[in-house]
Amino acid sequence: MASDQDLVVETVRDILSGAEPLLLDAERRWDERLWTALAEAGLTGVGVPEEAGGSGGELADAVAVVRTLAAGAGAVPVAEQLLVAAPALLAADLDLPAPDEPLTFAVADAVTAKPSDDGDGPGRWTLSGTATDVPWAGVARHVAVLAAAPAGIEGSVLALVDASGLEATSAANLAGEPRGSLVLDGVAASGALLRPEQAAAVRARYALARSVQLAAALEQVLAWTVQYAGERQQFGRPLAKFQAIQMELAEMAGEVTAVTAIVDAAVQGLERGSSELPLLAAAAKVRAGAAVEVVARLAHQVHGAIGFTQEYRLHHLTRRCWSWRDEAGNEATWSRFLGAGVLADGPDGLWGALTRLG
Repeated sequence: MASDQDLVVETVRDILSGAEPLLLDAERRWDERLWTALAEAGLTGVGVPEEAGGSGGELADAVAVVRTLAAGAGAVPVAEQLLVAAPALLAADLDLPAPDEPLTFAVADAVTAKPSDDGDGPGRWTLSGTATDVPWAGVARHVAVLAAAPAGIEGSVLALVDASGLEATSAANLAGEPRGSLVLDGVAASGALLRPEQAAAVRARYALARSVQLAAALEQVLAWTVQYAGERQQFGRPLAKFQAIQMELAEMAGEVTAVTAIVDAAVQGLERGSSELPLLAAAAKVRAGAAVEVVARLAHQVHGAIGFTQEYRLHHLTRRCWSWRDEAGNEATWSRFLGAGVLADGPDGLWGALTRLG
């Protein structure tokens, strides 16, 4: 008997099967038809409690939706909405927008929030500054902004901004996904002050969301490459019969297996509310990012010239992998964080830190 999660995945796949991945450009910045279909099926609210306006379900269900869309190159802000913005807003006791209205998330250290009232708990804040590299800027109706707290106050402010009236720059990542800037000078928003550890957990969620997407995309790239090597004939036999190709496929499989394992471990840490989430997410993002170089390179090497054509499917995922690798913190950023974390208790505490994370 199929589980609820299996049914969710099958529904997403059915919706994805109705259209090919979009080639994004200045005219087509996202797949609005895909979003509408997902919203009508209740999939843009998976993992969000029904009392908060969502569709219910567990974190694992939301992760399954994100993974399936990432493997299908779905150009919609579902990862940001289900895995980052919505959970962060709920944890801060802030009201969520309707799940059919696209919601994204932005780390905006250059934006400062000042309280419009007493600033004690959820209230009104005024934001000043420019949020850069905002996922789906110009597409998302709402943005959960992690901004700097006023001078002298420790922590960060999580604010919910109505972005419908804000103009976004036309910047995009390598895959064409919008990553523009939003000028927030004088913008009023509901928000809440987060303690440093709460803000760190939100940043970790963002990194983990990208790691989940990377793991799914890399798995699909491997599957396509194995299929192609088995079908493509060279010198009278399939490519997969050549030892050099077998070695490359094995190397790709090793990388993908390692990424899947560490990302699954981080997701499980999030599910159980582990205090080590930032370190788990850091490890997942570092490992997933490092695997991109190997898997994408070998995939294109096995495919040969056809893998570089616009008409072929491979670039829809490899370009996203190259982009997501640098978003939400790259390997260097998270490696420094991870190293500092595991050494926080000194040399004598290193083994204990490693076993806690393992």
